[in-house]
Amino acid sequence: MRLINYFPHESITIKHSAHNWQEAIDLCMASLLQNAYINTHYIQSIKDSTLNNGPYYILAPGVAMPHARPEHGALKTGMSLTLLKNGVRFSNDDEPVKLLIGLSAADPDSHIGAIQALSELLSENENLAALLNCQTEKELTEIIANA
Repeated sequence: MRLINYFPHESITIKHSAHNWQEAIDLCMASLLQNAYINTHYIQSIKDSTLNNGPYYILAPGVAMPHARPEHGALKTGMSLTLLKNGVRFSNDDEPVKLLIGLSAADPDSHIGAIQALSELLSENENLAALLNCQTEKELTEIIANA
């Protein structure tokens, strides 16, 4: 399955900013919640786990993939992407996160293809730079669609 197929309707968004990391998670996971890929418990589980374990889902400087365990409210496998024009800090030690990729994995295996495709996309510095510098949701969608 192509990477773009993991993203439900209106799940690729650009937002100006988030007041804090909790709001960034809410913004990132909103489309997965609206499209019934997750329930509200899933979002709270991400926040609770972040408080207890730190932001374990930061993939690279400026990039995070918030997620929780499938049994915490993942209903379907899918992804969302939120670009924050002004990044948000998840801890004092990390640089601000601008690109949030929400992940809902309904079981231990269904998301493996998506993670592999995403890893290939993000492993190229020019792709990551292009994502971080997008001005429109259409531009973000095109990069994901061509991955």
